Amino acid sequence: MERSNLKISIGHLYPKQLNLYGDMGNIITLKKRCEWRGIDVDYHEINLDDNILESDLYFIGGGQDKEQIEVSKAMYSQKDFLTAQRDKGAVFLGICGGYQLLGHYYQPFEGERLFGVSLLDAYTVAGKKRFIGNVTAESDFLAPNTLVGFENHSGLTYLQNDTKPLAFVTVGNGNNGKDKTEGARYKNVFGTYLHGSLLPKNPHLADYLISLALDKRYNDKIQLKKLDDKIEYSAHNSVIGKAY
Repeated sequence: MERSNLKISIGHLYPKQLNLYGDMGNIITLKKRCEWRGIDVDYHEINLDDNILESDLYFIGGGQDKEQIEVSKAMYSQKDFLTAQRDKGAVFLGICGGYQLLGHYYQPFEGERLFGVSLLDAYTVAGKKRFIGNVTAESDFLAPNTLVGFENHSGLTYLQNDTKPLAFVTVGNGNNGKDKTEGARYKNVFGTYLHGSLLPKNPHLADYLISLALDKRYNDKIQLKKLDDKIEYSAHNSVIGKAY
């Protein structure tokens, strides 16, 4: 169905702490792709001392262990609210450190376990090797089905039960370097190790998330207007199959 005067709300979780490797580009992409279609965006940042407000879409980026410790405590205190938002259909996108905190926990080499909010049935432990480089992966729910991005992580993430991979790597390491999985998805919750940033080079994923956010807000399937994505897919295609 097509509608006019559409709107979505985007809650950006802890941008001062989790903002590595161009992750703000994901917010810019979501806002611009809505703007180009005449969709209003109510964007708000959520900081450490803030109560998390209801949003159609939440974004959380990556950061170092020190910042993850701060964010872990803040998020965990509002775990029940975030779980309720997930179950109401809110969309979540977590990148790297933010992805890890959407699972059950992240266990560093040293120090206490950082508890996540368990929106994904997944857990992460520190590995001895750092995975750095371009990634090409194939999804089973997007068209086109390829995803590209840049990984830079030593955490090893393992998925369980109904949490499925976002995609399967053909180039790169993905979640743990062993099972060929990259990222995770459950309901409308998505996590990934792909920086670089992810959404500018994968406009089909950006539109998928926007569509889900609109579906959640209006309880209806909204048909997005097509955009001219020649530049975006030129960037996307230029790194397919390239490790570096």
